[in-house]
Amino acid sequence: MSSIWPDIPYPPWRETCSALHLYAQMIGKYRFARAPWQNHSWQATLYVNARGFTTSLVPDEPGGVEITLDLVDHAVVGATTDGRMARFALGPMSVADFHAHFLGLLGELGATPALHGRPNEVPDAVPFVEDRAERPYDRDAVSRFFRASVLADRLLKRFRTGFLGKASPVHLFWGSFDLAVTRFSGRDAPMHPGGIPALPDDVTREAYSHEVSSAGFWPGGGPIDYPAFYSYAYPAPAGFAEAHVAPVGAFYSKELGEFLLPYDVVRRAADPEAALMAFLESTYRAAADLGGWNVSALECAIGEPRQPRALQAVGEQKEQRS
Repeated sequence: MSSIWPDIPYPPWRETCSALHLYAQMIGKYRFARAPWQNHSWQATLYVNARGFTTSLVPDEPGGVEITLDLVDHAVVGATTDGRMARFALGPMSVADFHAHFLGLLGELGATPALHGRPNEVPDAVPFVEDRAERPYDRDAVSRFFRASVLADRLLKRFRTGFLGKASPVHLFWGSFDLAVTRFSGRDAPMHPGGIPALPDDVTREAYSHEVSSAGFWPGGGPIDYPAFYSYAYPAPAGFAEAHVAPVGAFYSKELGEFLLPYDVVRRAADPEAALMAFLESTYRAAADLGGWNVSALECAIGEPRQPRALQAVGEQKEQRS
């Protein structure tokens, strides 16, 4: 995989992106319907793999099922632990057609062809079976988005290694269609007010039951028409919005209540990795320092291949925390 960050302007592939978002929702909803609940809805997410986005192994007959939204060959591929496989091609179609193809694929695999039938976190959501307008499918734009997602996933995973406390996997939340990684302070958070479109408040409140600093990447949509990296804190400590963050080009969006770093700032940087890591570190630092996190107990050096993490003596740890 080339380390060159591809150009992924949002407006030219807006309609394809919207369709891909809804397709990912259906695949994620299948996992959601079968997997036991984990904290913060982590059982529902998708993950970047070598082909696109995968459910990982879902508990279902006959033993287990994995569904991949293959963005290399542009197909939906299902595989079971007893060796069965099924697939159908991605291309111009309606959401209703995708829904029918996907349930048919699950049935062909011997899996359970049942999932919640309405999109989440989408304003004015239309049930999948009623969404019959044909959607385009821009293969080149999808391929470039996948390459960008691989690079974002790699950097978010690297950032995750610098934290000893509770942290999420790097995963794709299909409701909002963003890659995300979350660090936790270890303290309870005030009850979230809810109010996210087409998402039950009890799900939102469980997801934000503890203090977080969360960062991620999404391709655009809603209030912004460009791809961007983001970072926010819940609850946001006093002074968070005014914090100085890096690199040049990052800013705080009052509308969204979070810091944004346009994707193109990273793509055009002399060192894109350093630019993105500066954003992730500085926005986390604003949340942790202003929020009074016990950083000496939570942080560590960024991980390196084949280098075990050095452990401090108990006395040294106590001295640093005093």
